[in-house]
Amino acid sequence: MSVDPTTTAIGTWSGGRFMHFGEPLAEDRLEALLRPGEGIDTVITADAYGAGEADRALGRALAGVAREDYCIVGAIGHDFYEGQREGAKGFPRFTDARLRGEAAYGDYIRMATERSLQRCGVDSFDLLLLHNPDRSGYSSPAVWEGMQAVREAGLTRLLGVAPGPANGFTLDVIDCFERFSEQIDWAMIILNPLEPWPGELVLAAAGAHDVSLITRVVDYGGLFHDDVLPGHCFAEYDHRKFRPEGWVELGAKKFARMRPYAQRHGLTMLQLACAWNLAHEPVHCVAPTLIQESGADARAVEQKRAELAGVTVPSPLSAEERSELREIGDNTGSMALKGASPEHSGGPLADRWQLDAELSAVAARWAIEPERDLLKAQRTTVNR
Repeated sequence: MSVDPTTTAIGTWSGGRFMHFGEPLAEDRLEALLRPGEGIDTVITADAYGAGEADRALGRALAGVAREDYCIVGAIGHDFYEGQREGAKGFPRFTDARLRGEAAYGDYIRMATERSLQRCGVDSFDLLLLHNPDRSGYSSPAVWEGMQAVREAGLTRLLGVAPGPANGFTLDVIDCFERFSEQIDWAMIILNPLEPWPGELVLAAAGAHDVSLITRVVDYGGLFHDDVLPGHCFAEYDHRKFRPEGWVELGAKKFARMRPYAQRHGLTMLQLACAWNLAHEPVHCVAPTLIQESGADARAVEQKRAELAGVTVPSPLSAEERSELREIGDNTGSMALKGASPEHSGGPLADRWQLDAELSAVAARWAIEPERDLLKAQRTTVNR
């Protein structure tokens, strides 16, 4: 029996072992965190995390759990088999021309899927995502023929795309929906009340193409867990050090204005963020990062998991409340976006490329004005 992604999910990027958010959990705590059940029945992994070690950790967490009791989501795309790690950028995408041509895409996708499944200890995924694609991943028929082939081989039931790792890729995701709507069932985007932009720009296209959405970074770097406060000390290795200076302080000011909405509905702040996301029609699953912060006063990650498990649908927020929260959290123009950009010139990079005529046409079809909607604003604050 297969299970579709459920309302709440936990990813192997949680717990600090494979992605550097907070303190790394001991193995037994991590496995308990990832184990389906107690209100969270969807688990997500990506083969590149720990070069396969996250898959193995999830496999240990799944041991003894009936396969029909959970949904497992896999993600492939970074080639750590033949590619060389490029510092903080990680491993290259499998579509990198230095590694292979289009004719070999299908073989790579099949191999990477089978090996990820083997590490997880399952026979098939419920959903397989194309993880952090480059321009070829979004636009190449050979990539999506390869994804379709693993579905036809019974290695997954559903297919999708997960842009990243940074924010953006707006027109590329919509273009991917348009090109490959017959293959794409789900997509994963960044969205939360303190970060409505640019994720909100893909919602209409997702709905029109019957694509369901998983939203990540729902916690906004931990702020919605209510234990990242102004002056918070992040470890040198913490992934959140890449965020702009002052993001915690500015977020906290907006956070205080949002708290009455949570209190009105008897929600924690994390549950408020989840409820806001789930109030958007194409969003069917929330997957915040569960983080064990350092220090004696930090909340236990197990408590954060229990809060996530308490999220229910339908969202209790009215359309008016959703709009008011979006206005408070408005971050339009707060960062330079990845993917197709009117700011980029020259040849394509792994995560940024020119806005060409095809993508400009995509923008026009969805009433997106790149110069207005996809550029970083010229100001010094982190957020609006």
